[in-house]
Amino acid sequence: MLTNGKEQVIKSCVSLPELNAQVFCHSSNNVTKTECCFTDFCNNITLHLPTGLPLLVQRTIARTIVLQEIVGKGRFGEVWHGRWCGEDVAVKIFSSRDERSWFREAEIYQTVMLRHENILGFIAADNKDNGTWTQLWLVSEYHEQGSLYDYLNRNIVTVAGMIKLALSIASGLAHLHMEIVGTQGKPAIAHRDIKSKNILVKKCETCAIADLGLAVKHDSILNTIDIPQNPKVGTKRYMAPEMLDDTINVNIFESFKRADIYSVGLVYWEIARRCSVGGIVEEYQLPYYDMVPSDPSIEEMRKVVCDQKFRPSIPNQWQSCEALRVMGRIMRECWYANGAARLTALRIKKTISQLCVKEDCKA
Repeated sequence: MLTNGKEQVIKSCVSLPELNAQVFCHSSNNVTKTECCFTDFCNNITLHLPTGLPLLVQRTIARTIVLQEIVGKGRFGEVWHGRWCGEDVAVKIFSSRDERSWFREAEIYQTVMLRHENILGFIAADNKDNGTWTQLWLVSEYHEQGSLYDYLNRNIVTVAGMIKLALSIASGLAHLHMEIVGTQGKPAIAHRDIKSKNILVKKCETCAIADLGLAVKHDSILNTIDIPQNPKVGTKRYMAPEMLDDTINVNIFESFKRADIYSVGLVYWEIARRCSVGGIVEEYQLPYYDMVPSDPSIEEMRKVVCDQKFRPSIPNQWQSCEALRVMGRIMRECWYANGAARLTALRIKKTISQLCVKEDCKA
């Protein structure tokens, strides 16, 4: 049981007045030895979230954050830069009508063993009621450089910088995709909305994968996929061919991992275009910028990607640079129409790690 943020084990039923403390009684997969009484009490409860903080601590944090400025907007609502105890935090604010999305993202972030340096660090989830409406908050680490999309629009990258960004994305995705077996294990997770706007750039100029609201988890024992009741299945521009033409087998978890890999190939193309070699650098563009409108429909994307089988063009000058040549090859192997032929996140990570050693970059 948690009383005022402290974890305790109590063997018998106790009432709230007796405790003289805030109590949170909760039963889920994250709770061990759970026996709840049928009133306002609980006994023999041990609850501690595997990532983030205990629920009462999360609530306390959320209620002492001072919002500073809005730093972004999305389909769900707004992202704010906030301050908590002298620390910078990011606050993603959902409206109450998007409660399902908020709950789902909080649930995914609190998956056992999810924490990784290249996955956005979750801090807390809470709801804030001002009497008129309810806001749903997700609090996470704050990265002042913003999204990879913002970063690439503002900055040219060196070869070493490109490798660092690409390797960190592959590392984060490999961890997300990996199943860790054991009592403190983690399920395999597919992101389903990989794009440069959903990847953040840290101070050290490596990346953290964010926006896990559309992610799906795989239960390898039951061989089931917990597809959330969410009609949105990603961003059309970044959708894999099998998503666009509706041939994806949603009953096989590998299908979702393979779709993530296609999207990662597009993100790598965005990064590589901004890499300066011999003074030549391309202006930032979104994938397929020269083939579809700014807000393409599924039908427009399907025509280009599935019917015409087009992919973003790989410039000839990349052949004169070993690192860009390797990155170009990785992209092509991410973009195969046949998902089963695509690289895995782990394979990409290993290839870029080898490139990093060759180029002597400190990733």
